[in-house]
Amino acid sequence: MHRVLARFASLLLLGLFATAGQAAIIQLSAELSGLAEAPPNASPGTGFAFVEFDNVAHTLHVSATFSGLIGNTTAAHIHCCTAAPGAGTAGVATQTPSFVGFPLGVTAGSFDQTYDTTLASTWNAPFITNNGGTPLGAEAALFAGLSAGKAYFNIHTTFAPGGEIRGFLVPEPSSVALLALGLVGMGVSLRRRASR
Repeated sequence: MHRVLARFASLLLLGLFATAGQAAIIQLSAELSGLAEAPPNASPGTGFAFVEFDNVAHTLHVSATFSGLIGNTTAAHIHCCTAAPGAGTAGVATQTPSFVGFPLGVTAGSFDQTYDTTLASTWNAPFITNNGGTPLGAEAALFAGLSAGKAYFNIHTTFAPGGEIRGFLVPEPSSVALLALGLVGMGVSLRRRASR
């Protein structure tokens, strides 16, 4: 179901871009669990991540809550871009080893921070290098990955250094509604052109 939703949202997002030009704010969320890891693990830990990406203001707002982890946190960041939506693994896109301000050494906590996507410090250096060599290239690559359902939020711990809980970021329902509105607008525009 999540894969279908991610693909549908990606198509809607493309429709919005065609209608609204370059300006876009997308809101995404993820439920975090050990079962969502690759490979899955038996962690009882749970969490929720929310991401708002604004490619005009060049900001990335990230918030998360988590609890019940087996190990103490060692890192948290966004990975991008997997080969297929909602599946697989990818390298770290954002700050390493962890988001600045993320609570480390704990089994439960919360986090809320906004980052400037024009700064190299917001990104993992190899992600910049692999995406045009500039922070704006990294920004465009993450925006595309998020839009396509190919990015996930991951919390790493002493129990699972590769990640104890994670979740793929999917569009929030309000974003999907906005995207649908953009697609409808694009359809109306195309009909008007065709009837002329």
